[in-house]
Amino acid sequence: MNIFTCDSCEQVVFFESVKCTRCGHALAFLPDSNVVSALEPEGESGSGRWRALSAAAGGRSYRFCRNSKEHEVCNWAVPVDDGDDYCRSCRLNHMIPNLANAGAKEAWHRMEVAKRRLLYTLLGLGLPAETKAENPERGLAFDFLADGADSKVFTGHDEGLITINLAEADDPFREKMRVHLGETYRTVLGHFRHESGHYYWERLVAGGGDLFRFRALFGDERQDYEQARERHYHQGAPDGWWNRHVSAYATMHPWEDWAESWAHYLHIVDGLQTARAHGLSVRPARRLPGLSLTAQRLDLHSFDDLMKGWIPLTVALNSMNRSFGTPDPYPFVLAPAAFEKLRFVHGVVEAHADRAVTSR
Repeated sequence: MNIFTCDSCEQVVFFESVKCTRCGHALAFLPDSNVVSALEPEGESGSGRWRALSAAAGGRSYRFCRNSKEHEVCNWAVPVDDGDDYCRSCRLNHMIPNLANAGAKEAWHRMEVAKRRLLYTLLGLGLPAETKAENPERGLAFDFLADGADSKVFTGHDEGLITINLAEADDPFREKMRVHLGETYRTVLGHFRHESGHYYWERLVAGGGDLFRFRALFGDERQDYEQARERHYHQGAPDGWWNRHVSAYATMHPWEDWAESWAHYLHIVDGLQTARAHGLSVRPARRLPGLSLTAQRLDLHSFDDLMKGWIPLTVALNSMNRSFGTPDPYPFVLAPAAFEKLRFVHGVVEAHADRAVTSR
């Protein structure tokens, strides 16, 4: 994630910001320019038109997304010449929660924040994220649903539709589930990254030339998924799972191994981009093998550079958190086999980006 500043007063603002706390300018993320921009009203009062002050916007005019104006759950803007009322992110929504239910709007907002961070990374990597209207067969969509009196919502993916249980936005519930399932990491953003992995497996791996290599690394995905799921929840992960997988959940089935590795790769890319934006350098006073990082020098298209940067960064982050008595933000240890799976994910992403450039 980049660092953003207010174009009017240069105050540091955040990806989710809607108003500058120093000068009061309205703020919005402009997906066509990939920036958070200060906005000024344009035209007659009540026209709904705003001029973006960011140089990247080139003086273009925008209006706020309908979900911003009606529900205050969105901070992405829509170009005035775009005929859709919704921004690029909100167009991906298939079903939203029943906002008449207590706490639904707040939970939905938390879901939207995580979804937008996912999209920021996906779009930055040049990955396809069309809506179902744009691509009925291969488009992407999201359902945000809550358990009912006689029904339970399962977080998952099915043919481009990602469903997230709204309860995951509740910190106590999510922590309870994390402990119950023996997980070391469980976040809303993590759910989005994981489920997007299932979507991109279908788009980028299934039926393609990478399938043979996929099966050599992750296993044969044609094995029965329901049987694998039943076995996992009754028997747990096999002993020594950490020697081949990024998490215990990844041992359930090759699809889950891929999705966990994909999510992990997105963690790495976003984390290192953030480190680079902040000009982060990690140089331990005591020289340790491999533990030095100057984020500016990393080639983020090189998998080896990604990992050289990632390991010292996570050691420093975990050490800082332990100084404050808080849990490790990165509770993982990557074995060589897990490295190779991440390398495969990186190769799939880079190959798609290369194909996209070639086809232009």
